[in-house]
Amino acid sequence: MAAPAPSAAAAASASPPALLPSPFVELVKSPSGLEKVVLRGSRNCCVEVYLYGGQVTSWKNDNGEELLFLSSKAIFKPPKAIRGGIPICFPQFGTHGNLEQHGFARNRFWSIDSDPPPLPVNPAIKAFVDLILKPSEEDLKIWPHSFEFRLRVALGSSGDLSLTSRIRNTNPPGKNFSYTFAYHTYFSVSDISEVRVEGLETMDYLDNLKAKERFTEQGDAIVFESEVDKVYLAAPSKIAIIDHEKKRTFVVTKEGLPDAVVWNPWDKKAKAMQDFGDAEYKGMLCVEPAAVEKPIILKPGEEWKGRLVLSAVPSSYCSGQLDPLKVLQG
Repeated sequence: MAAPAPSAAAAASASPPALLPSPFVELVKSPSGLEKVVLRGSRNCCVEVYLYGGQVTSWKNDNGEELLFLSSKAIFKPPKAIRGGIPICFPQFGTHGNLEQHGFARNRFWSIDSDPPPLPVNPAIKAFVDLILKPSEEDLKIWPHSFEFRLRVALGSSGDLSLTSRIRNTNPPGKNFSYTFAYHTYFSVSDISEVRVEGLETMDYLDNLKAKERFTEQGDAIVFESEVDKVYLAAPSKIAIIDHEKKRTFVVTKEGLPDAVVWNPWDKKAKAMQDFGDAEYKGMLCVEPAAVEKPIILKPGEEWKGRLVLSAVPSSYCSGQLDPLKVLQG
């Protein structure tokens, strides 16, 4: 099994531009020296994906507006994970296990997959890239399981962003493995105090600020006045994030991921993180499709698929004209 590259330059040699699928996709070097794949759509719509972490760090709409949050203090230097965008938590979410927090996939070098197994073809999607991660010898020492993690990142014709993960157990017969997982999605919002999340009403959740104790959501929507770190269980397939000031609604659609994590560090925790600005918590919110409460179990040869689709739609919710149920059900 190939070890993760020790540097961006080494990663580049494993992923030449010839492997990229179309003229809408480009491999470039970032100012930090790390390589990223740029997916280009209509007008100013684009997505940036770093080979380090297989991590989406930017998603811009037709007007060139950034839809994801990336900290101004994010550290683009391995082995530190990149603060913002969409880190991938695998094979462990948070502290739900014995590994480092959020597992190791987010701080390994991924390769461009030159020969991925087929996914359903959508001819409207021209900008996409397939990445692959396999464990190194060092990874096998800390998590002794052989796997292939394939990730497709695609930019749709209407500007929606999709991430499709396929994880296969390549262990010898009789050696199952289990894992927890999350797409740790950081959304850019105008003001966290003006944002509401709908679709999680009446759901049970584990409160990570109260030793993972279980509660039931009481409000008609989730609003933010202090630190929040909750895992909503058996969450619906669609969740809406309504940003009053920007008159924008994010629609989060998930498949194969039963739970949803909602997180904002608020002021004290923000000040304690070296790669996060003291006041940046006001402009971000994490809503993360996840599998946390019940780990996913794979037998040798089995494959799991989990998908996230993000779309941003204009809304005039603050004037009472948007029916959030139509967004969630439409």
